[in-house]
Amino acid sequence: MKSYLKLVNFEFNRFAKIFAVLLSITLVVQIAGVIVLSKMYLNTANEKIYEELMPKAEFLSSFGQMSFLSVTRSVWFLGPIALCVAGVGFYIFLIWYRDWFGKNTFIYRLLMLPTTRLNVFYAKITNILLATFGFVAFQLILIPIETTIFRWILPKEFRVDMNVKEIVSSMPEINILFPTSFLGFILYYGAGLMVVSILFTAILFERSFRWKGIFVGVLYSIVAVAVFISPLLLQEFVLDGFFYPLELFALEIVMGLIVLAGSIWMSGFLLKNKITV
Repeated sequence: MKSYLKLVNFEFNRFAKIFAVLLSITLVVQIAGVIVLSKMYLNTANEKIYEELMPKAEFLSSFGQMSFLSVTRSVWFLGPIALCVAGVGFYIFLIWYRDWFGKNTFIYRLLMLPTTRLNVFYAKITNILLATFGFVAFQLILIPIETTIFRWILPKEFRVDMNVKEIVSSMPEINILFPTSFLGFILYYGAGLMVVSILFTAILFERSFRWKGIFVGVLYSIVAVAVFISPLLLQEFVLDGFFYPLELFALEIVMGLIVLAGSIWMSGFLLKNKITV
């Protein structure tokens, strides 16, 4: 356990600068978006009401009150989130290939540490989870700050106030990142963990067998996904809706655990027997 925690800390320190940069971009861009969009709405209101002498009631009837959803549905808000998602997706590959293609092929030093090689796999996948949860937690902290700034800029009669839960539930685009129920959390993040484990295994196939490993890795990924969705395929094309939704959900969890366990076992096998130092 001590060796595993040291590896997790080591991997996170290597990612810390990129993590900090992405958080800083998210902070600056989203707050700037709140200010810019709120000011634009307020400038429109001032122009219509004070320059064109439109009654305030008529303006509100024509343009409506501004809600925070106008911010969350803009590139100012979604752009940094997409950048963070892309950053984590890129790091899934970088976290392995950096060790092989670095100046000193650091992977060999990692694999020679006096601990089971599977701890390297666990540490890297834990680091991906920590980065993901870190981004999500930072965004959840940032939303109340942004809504406060939003309320500071816009007078009450020109805005619609929403709490964090209302904002998240009104945005299907980000509801996957911020599940509003425990089952949603298990489904989305469990599937994400499974996908990362499959990708890690495919990378290790490529590292073990080079060009042949690419084909094997792709084939493994296809088989793993097929196993995971097999209850859905049976439900739709063979059993004609035989399972209740809750039963189908339980089967998907079981299949996901099987795929996750298979990926961990296969990765451990490749690290121990196919990658030599």
